[in-house]
Amino acid sequence: MDGDPRFGPGDLPANPTPGVPTVPDPPPLPDAPPAPKRRANRNDTVEAINELGTTSVAQFKSNIHCLTIIGQIEGHLTLPAQNKTTKYEHLIPQLLAVEQNPEIEGVLVILNTVGGDVEAGLAIAEMVTSLSKPTVSLVLGGGHSIGVPIAVSTDYSFIAATATMTIHPIRLTGLVVGVPQTYEYLDKMQDRVVRFVVNNSRITEDKFRELMFRTGELARDIGTVLVGKDAVNWGLIDGVGGIGASVAKLQELIRMEKELPGSGKKRRPPS
Repeated sequence: MDGDPRFGPGDLPANPTPGVPTVPDPPPLPDAPPAPKRRANRNDTVEAINELGTTSVAQFKSNIHCLTIIGQIEGHLTLPAQNKTTKYEHLIPQLLAVEQNPEIEGVLVILNTVGGDVEAGLAIAEMVTSLSKPTVSLVLGGGHSIGVPIAVSTDYSFIAATATMTIHPIRLTGLVVGVPQTYEYLDKMQDRVVRFVVNNSRITEDKFRELMFRTGELARDIGTVLVGKDAVNWGLIDGVGGIGASVAKLQELIRMEKELPGSGKKRRPPS
């Protein structure tokens, strides 16, 4: 093929065999359509709902952080998959971030819980109490058992008119060793709950223990169920209201805190 004017240096014909017609190259395949862009924002939002149960409202920047306590409060043991749970290891980092974020000026805690792990519930309640920013709680549906300390841990608390709160003694599940030390351990843990509730609400210790050990009201347990206004009359909750009243009260506390630091926070006796 030397000297053939049809080919330049380094070029080869498609079919170099003499006497055989050249086969043309097939036409190039059309470019594949570009892959659709992932809806990253939507996927991130869905993941946040699945993992943390919370999401930010689109195109609105609020100075209030909403913390939800729903289902059963999960502590050191993982509950069955069919249980609706609130994991305290998810809430603690949120509360830490709220404390450090200067754009968040208040926290609204919304509860609809049956209770759960005592130490996990007290840990959440202690963190809410120790926040330097104003806090308001709202009990919707129910704030039972260890949900009571969380409900009273804020600077002001609301309960819906139809919501209920069950107050009963601490119970153990699983293996129980029948020795006096077991009762002493339960008694000490119960004292921690009673002391926290009394220090963060208007109810007295005698009244709270009266509600806790009342018989004849619960079919399979001892204790008391308070509905809406009853929780306010006993001094456990500050007022009856809903979302509107809760947000308005929190904004009021935020304004007070800006005008005079410390005025928007509840004054609590030392534990």
